[in-house]
Amino acid sequence: MSEPAAAKSNPFDPELFRPAAISAEMQAANEAMRKAMLTAPDWWEIGAAAQRASATSGRGPIPPAPKSERARTIYATAPDGRKVPLRVIAPERARGVYLHVHGGGLVLGSSEGQDPMLERIVMNTGMACASVEYRLAPENPYPAAWDDCETAALWLVKNAKSEFGTDALTIGGESAGATLSAATLLRMRDRHGYTGFRAANLSYGNFDSSMTPSQTLTPERGLLVGKLNIRKFREAYLPAGIDPRDPDVSPLYARLDRMPPTLFTVGTLDPLLDDSLFLYARWIAAGNEAELAVYPGAPHVFNIFPTPLGAPANARIDAYLKRAIA
Repeated sequence: MSEPAAAKSNPFDPELFRPAAISAEMQAANEAMRKAMLTAPDWWEIGAAAQRASATSGRGPIPPAPKSERARTIYATAPDGRKVPLRVIAPERARGVYLHVHGGGLVLGSSEGQDPMLERIVMNTGMACASVEYRLAPENPYPAAWDDCETAALWLVKNAKSEFGTDALTIGGESAGATLSAATLLRMRDRHGYTGFRAANLSYGNFDSSMTPSQTLTPERGLLVGKLNIRKFREAYLPAGIDPRDPDVSPLYARLDRMPPTLFTVGTLDPLLDDSLFLYARWIAAGNEAELAVYPGAPHVFNIFPTPLGAPANARIDAYLKRAIA
């Protein structure tokens, strides 16, 4: 299914969710991904640190992302004096700043692994990109990652103009990065009175840690991500005694007024499908502008891999962000 179907004016068109909407090319890509992941060990069996090291060294099923020669690191200072790294890729004259938050279930991933994505966004939007190197679970459970992203956002609000020559800010991320991006928007509004982000890009986030129906109904071992993965990630990042429906953890339960225009992206085979559908609906009901892009047959993180729908999804994201700072 090509981009025009995903871009229909009615994102809840039932045609998008029917098996017939899944193209043969997307089916083949899903099967190739399934086979590639068959021999991959589970991170909770070998340990998070070992899984990260395997991914960085290229021993895993997914080759490491090439590094950008122009990437540099700057540091945002937290209230306690701790330094939060931001990996920056910027054009000579930035038209805006995109605060990026990477995915990985709050356990895996790194800002270093985002260079190709950041380079693409820089090229297509003219913005500077800054990806947060937030602390990971299980070594650093909630609220460590949340605090780091809040620190990065607050620092950019105060320093983007002097650092990049512009204070036109946008924010976004994929999977756990979308979760943290939504939480950061809420913290900036509630703790600092800031609602100045021009746009948000929230791709297939987990917006309900108590698990939406699509999460609970997905197979234990799904395509790339299944119910078992989701539970293991939650056990790692959410300490005992924390309500999984706390709005800081699960933005679906937050008061959502005064949020920026937002693009929600998700595939119909993603276990987190309901998270995007539900939060999009609540975003709109709170009086905010939003778009929902639904991609038939797309699994979790489909636009990070070279799938048939990845390129059109990324093109729509880039165009959305570019319009926000025009």
